Amino acid sequence: MRKQTQSMQMLKPGGRRNTLAVAVATAIAVMAPVQSPITGATPALAQGSIVRDIGVAGNRRVDSATIRTYLRFNPGDAYDPAKVDASIRSLFATGLFADVSITRTATGVLVTVRENPVINLVAFEGNREVEKATLEGEVQLKPRAVYTRTRVQSDVQRILDVYRRQGRFAAKVEPKLIELDDGRVNVVFEIDEGAATKVKSISFTGNRNFTDSQLRDVITTTQSGLFDFIKGTNIYDPDRVSLDRELLRQYYMKNGYADARITGGTAELDRDGSGFFINFVVEEGPLYRFGTVTVDTKLASVNTAALQGEILTRSGALFDATALEKTTERLTLMVAEQGYSFGRVRPQTARDPAGQAINVVYLVDEGPRVYIERININGNLRTQDYVVRREFRLAEGDAFNPLMVERAKKRVQALGFFKTVEIKRRPGGGPDRVVLDVDLVEQSTGELSFGAGYSTSEGVIGDVSLTERNLLGRGQFVRLRLAGSLERGQVDFSFTEPRFLDRNISAGFDIFYKGTQRSSSQPFATQKVGGSVRLAFPLAESLWMNTSYTLSQDEISDVQSTASRAIKQACGWTGTATSCLDGKSLTSSVGLGLTYDARNHPTTPTRGFYLSAGVDFAGLGGDVQYVRGQGEARGYYPVTEKITLVGRVAGGHIQGWGGEDVRLLDLFYKGSETIRGFGRSGIGPRDYLTGDAIGGQTYWTATAEVRFPLPLVPDELGMSGAVFADAGSLFGASGFAKDLNTQCGLGGSSANGICLKDDSSIRSSVGVSLLWNSPLGPLRMDLAKALTKETYDKTQVFRFGASTKF
Repeated sequence: MRKQTQSMQMLKPGGRRNTLAVAVATAIAVMAPVQSPITGATPALAQGSIVRDIGVAGNRRVDSATIRTYLRFNPGDAYDPAKVDASIRSLFATGLFADVSITRTATGVLVTVRENPVINLVAFEGNREVEKATLEGEVQLKPRAVYTRTRVQSDVQRILDVYRRQGRFAAKVEPKLIELDDGRVNVVFEIDEGAATKVKSISFTGNRNFTDSQLRDVITTTQSGLFDFIKGTNIYDPDRVSLDRELLRQYYMKNGYADARITGGTAELDRDGSGFFINFVVEEGPLYRFGTVTVDTKLASVNTAALQGEILTRSGALFDATALEKTTERLTLMVAEQGYSFGRVRPQTARDPAGQAINVVYLVDEGPRVYIERININGNLRTQDYVVRREFRLAEGDAFNPLMVERAKKRVQALGFFKTVEIKRRPGGGPDRVVLDVDLVEQSTGELSFGAGYSTSEGVIGDVSLTERNLLGRGQFVRLRLAGSLERGQVDFSFTEPRFLDRNISAGFDIFYKGTQRSSSQPFATQKVGGSVRLAFPLAESLWMNTSYTLSQDEISDVQSTASRAIKQACGWTGTATSCLDGKSLTSSVGLGLTYDARNHPTTPTRGFYLSAGVDFAGLGGDVQYVRGQGEARGYYPVTEKITLVGRVAGGHIQGWGGEDVRLLDLFYKGSETIRGFGRSGIGPRDYLTGDAIGGQTYWTATAEVRFPLPLVPDELGMSGAVFADAGSLFGASGFAKDLNTQCGLGGSSANGICLKDDSSIRSSVGVSLLWNSPLGPLRMDLAKALTKETYDKTQVFRFGASTKF
């Protein structure tokens, strides 16, 4: 090139001859290769020159013709650096090559490639918490596939995502490449799983009307505790936190706070990556009640009086978004029953900030005429289709109603079987047809739980249970539970079908064993083996009726009480009188009960009331005949934002029939569980000579308690205090005890060896309590002083108890 340049410089302009020489020299330089006098190399192709040939080098598996198809130019095209760059990017995009270069030659270009190796094996090392099959299903690299760095980096992130879903944010993944012959490699992912990243703390900001402890009961995420290996809800999961934000919002909307917003749900990882601190930011807003509630319809023949009877949102009641939605659904169904298949009900609310009321108008009109062509259930790998479909009040061919579809979605979510529920609408086979796709993501429904604690009356207590809420994907509930202490043991097996005969009826059965040892509070040992069948159904909103039939065999043994010996002697150990302590007896009873729950929280309520009443009738066969009735009422009133007044009254009576008396085993035994300050079975009829409780036929109890947060104690600890006053009585010994008794003075005796003390006088006490929602579960310590009592009652100043489920 230097010689050529020098010769061209010697040609001076200035004449046709010189011009012709320059043109000839230029043509020769472009069209003919000229070797360098130093290296002998052929000069490279110049920009704009014609590419006459395309060579390929370095390829072993990929055909040269295949490589040429990815180029952005062909032979005969002018050389263009931009097209060369695009060709290189195109070849890299195939994932077949680790390196690509395109160089110019005298007549064209040379494409030089270095092929990516083929994967022989993909292996994982260090994965103890996640199964190999799970990781293999996540990664893109597979045997016989082409290895690329991009895919390796992507797979590393995919593996990390798997571990993060398991709550292991400290996990590390390092890919290793082992080269083999013939362009093959083994890919090994070396995994350091690290410790599980759990939720160390859950706090709330802006909550004035509900404590942190109450809001923690609403959400699904739980704080880390001593028994973390049992539960998975204390593992940080961003999807679960998002669900918790919605649950909190719904909770506030249900309890009168119509303007409530959950503006934040942040999770901060501590410095060592071992735990998260979650904080929810709450804007509660004012407390609203329902104002005026009316129905406005544009459909002339709609019976508005009938619609009024379906309204759950009563004027003056606390605002409840759930009641608003349920009322809208009920009115929609009622309008459809009146002949308007496409009837639409839309609640319109108007806030009255001054009166803190929300006025509601239910607008009834006719919606668009669209029919449901098909409902597809997707993602339910375990749950049966009918379990999901029965939560819809719509079927294929019915009129499409967006409100009822939304309500169906919420009912499916409420099952607790699915992590996410989405219902998508798409066009059907015609303009008036629509297809609903129900997309589900299932979650675990099994639970192993246990509790442990200490009671001053029984010592160490505990329970273990295994629960499955979606048995075989059929939506059925089953539980096996073992519980006991040094004085008692219990085994229960329960099965429940929540939608018996595809109706809103709960049906189930129980099998149980209960055994108690003779103790200072019970003068005999007992054993009960049996089972029951039950049926429950709603009568109205929050009102349920419960029915049951129970058959059990009872046995009394190890009788030591003077009273018991006297009764046994009078009847004869093998006597036939069912009221005597004659060993084994068979009890056949039916039960009927009503429950009404209007509390704002199921475990730590601050507002509302709870009512229950029930009666058991024994004597449909068996050896025992009695009628037993019990009732209870509880009320909760918020004195201030964090102080709650709790009131409770309860009572019961049992009476034999058909000439039969009530056995000692079936009588009521009351004490510290109803009137604090007294021992277990500490009040009621008693054998004065031995101090043994012999039970009563009638009891009543009343409690007033004020619960408050402890000063200077952070809410995060879940501790609170209470002051209380209890009162009540237990009286009415069995007829046999009365017959055998001889009136005697204090310390006296009787011919029959029994001195019955039975009095209906009021027992009362006052005291203070410490409540702690600890990692072990709810703990309670009561310090009580008996104010009024009888000389034969058993008192107990301090009581400590604990029970929990994990």
